[in-house]
Amino acid sequence: MILFILCFILFMIGLYGVLIQRNLIKIIIGIAIMEYSVLFFLILIGYVEGGTVPIISEGFEQALFVDPLPQAMVLTAIVIGLATKALMLSVAIRLYKKYGSFDIREMKSLKG
Repeated sequence: MILFILCFILFMIGLYGVLIQRNLIKIIIGIAIMEYSVLFFLILIGYVEGGTVPIISEGFEQALFVDPLPQAMVLTAIVIGLATKALMLSVAIRLYKKYGSFDIREMKSLKG
């Protein structure tokens, strides 16, 4: 139970970084922290106390297995998250080259 609470606290730290910070790099780090907390939560969902590897063998009827689906989802989410963070950083670098700062308050022409 305490690990689920820690996941929530980690998510809230990332959300604070996204909502309060004005630096693009700090906002991207906040998004990454939020993503890692969700991935940690998915890993915790698939964990079974005393579980074994889900390989069928003799006497597997009584054995507790760890759920492999969240692990596969986390591996896929890590790859997708890496691509999105690379895209966010490349956009931040382009904005820095144009405006000379990572501060979002100085980018007045971005208003829609």
